[in-house]
Order: sequence, then C-alpha cells, then structure tokens
Amino acid sequence: MWLLDVDGVLNAYRAGWYSAPRVIQVYSTADAYDYRIRYEPRLIAAIGRLHVTGRAEVTWCSTWCSDAAALEQALGLPELPRAFTEPFTGPDASRAKLAAAQRVIAAGRRLIWTDDVEIDVHADVCTPWAATGGALLISPDAGRGLRARDLRRIERFLHQQP
Repeated sequence: MWLLDVDGVLNAYRAGWYSAPRVIQVYSTADAYDYRIRYEPRLIAAIGRLHVTGRAEVTWCSTWCSDAAALEQALGLPELPRAFTEPFTGPDASRAKLAAAQRVIAAGRRLIWTDDVEIDVHADVCTPWAATGGALLISPDAGRGLRARDLRRIERFLHQQP
C-alpha cells in the first residue's frame, strides 16, 4: 500500500522534473479556498498507472483527504482510497497519518509512505519498518516534491519480494 501525501509531495513549488511544473487550481471545501497546485505530469501518470494496474494500492494520506475527489478530477486520477475522511489539520492530521501507516504495518502489508513532514516527525516509530524491509519511507524536499529517482525507488520496492 502506498500512503500518498499531497503538499510537499505532489504539490511543490518546483515540482517539474525537467521543465516547469504544470499548474492548476483546486477548490477545497474544507477551507473554502482555491489552492494553486504545482505538479509533475509524469508523476501523476505513474501514480495512476501503478494504482489502476494493481501494482500498488495508492491511498490518499493527506490533509486533502476530505477534498480528494476535487484533486482526482483536476489531476485526472482515478478515485483512490482515503486513509481518513475527516478534514484533519495540524497535530490531528499528524496523528491520523501515523495511525494509517501503523494500520498498514499491523495488517502485515508492505508500506510505501511518501510524506514531506510526518516521516521525519515519527522517525522513532517508522524507521524500524524500513530496516526490516517492510516499508519504503520517502520524505522529499517540500519545495521539489517527489522526483524521478523517488519513483524509481518505488518501482524497485514494488518488484522486491516481501
């Protein structure tokens, strides 16, 4: 299972890999605000492909969970599961994200977790998962988001036998 954050992971100021990022506006009903989303189209295409082919169960794990349908529509992604549906922010979101990761591990599933903040915040809990090969933890630079090399790491992890 791939727990996918949005801001700092998909949405980043310098998200473009070899050219400027694509930019869209997405309305958040939780905040009643129109957010600018900067993203790399090849990353979005790869996420959709991995999910649709069943290689990874890509699951939103973000403060965007309550507005994920708007993101999916704007980005052209299929409907993805949500780790939670409440409009969490701040410490509540941090706890909800960690709890989602813990549920994946407790279920005996392999975890890919991409989050620019929470992996570092909860390193004491999640680093042992990676050490045993049960998890791939990627905490990208929030200004750049996931890069092509991160996607290659995800692909390798998915090819490995548990």
